[in-house]
Amino acid sequence: MISRRMSRPINIGGVQIGGGAPVVVQSMTKTDTCDVTATVNQIRQLKEFGCQIVRIAIPDVEAAAALATIKPLTDIPIIADIHFDYRLALLAIESGADGLRLNPGNINDPNHVATVVLAAKERNIPIRIGVNAGSMPKPRYETQTIAERMVYAAMRYINFFEKLDFDLIKVSLKAFDVIDTIEANRMLAQRVPYPIHLGITEAGTPTHGMIRSAVGIGILLNEGIGDTIRVSLTGDSCDEVIAGYWILKSLNLSKRGPTLVSCPTCGRAESDIISLAYAVEGQLAKIDKAITVAVMGCVVNGPGEARMADVGIACGNGRGVIFRQGKQVRTVDEKDFLSALMEEVDKFKAAEPVERSKRGDGSDKGKRRSTGGTKRLKRAD
Repeated sequence: MISRRMSRPINIGGVQIGGGAPVVVQSMTKTDTCDVTATVNQIRQLKEFGCQIVRIAIPDVEAAAALATIKPLTDIPIIADIHFDYRLALLAIESGADGLRLNPGNINDPNHVATVVLAAKERNIPIRIGVNAGSMPKPRYETQTIAERMVYAAMRYINFFEKLDFDLIKVSLKAFDVIDTIEANRMLAQRVPYPIHLGITEAGTPTHGMIRSAVGIGILLNEGIGDTIRVSLTGDSCDEVIAGYWILKSLNLSKRGPTLVSCPTCGRAESDIISLAYAVEGQLAKIDKAITVAVMGCVVNGPGEARMADVGIACGNGRGVIFRQGKQVRTVDEKDFLSALMEEVDKFKAAEPVERSKRGDGSDKGKRRSTGGTKRLKRAD
């Protein structure tokens, strides 16, 4: 059981961040913000995949104006991402932003920062102090490490905000380097009470970026640090959301959607487990309930894992045994592996309240592992 750091709660567009609330999954649109139709469509798609807060880029006046049109067409909180020009933050506030992200590395004039903070304070709008290793202020001294520089940059902003009696603060310290990110967030978590947003910035394409993100974000979450997360990938924003939920579910911090337990296969396998696992994963993508499904391929771990899942199959040579809630329910031929397994999944879903009551507490017993890489990402819900 993870003992989470108890941060000071803030509210962003109706979503509680910190204060013991569940970890929130965020993403960012990758459209031209001025293209209202494309941006709204992407925000709606992100919400469908479970995104709870979305950030959009505000690089110019036109984008800030577009936000005013986008906001009424969406129903999840929108954070305006501001760099360089503090006036864009003021315009974003007027356009209805639920939150702001400011970078201490490129908006550092005290008068400009104060103007934004006071405008946000008047509207009760939280600000994320977002420090990136690639765009930090000059080091305080030559021997400062990257992690120390990130914390120093954040603390200068935090102290300034507090002097203005503003505490609707969330902080993020991100680097491509996983160790720098971990060290910086560990230091910050001991110094301030504010919610912390986690991520590995510029993590890369999905294959590599998910690994870097899972390691960095996962280590910090396991230490109780982190109130919101974003998996930054060079790819589809929806993949970021899916990967975020995979990370949370692997630490039992989320129960959203299905979990697939599948064996890696080896010389003991007597049927095509790889193809079956991919096919089952595709079918599970249509399910919005928490359920664990096991696809196993040999007698070593197969029956045990299949029994521990909500629904599982232990495959042999041309035949497979299907289990539901620990009980063997049927034996099927190989040609029926997928259809029979999904039939039992449907039965479990229909009887879910009864099935879960047999556990006594509705817990996720046995829900502890998910599959590794896939040919393409599948939705997490």
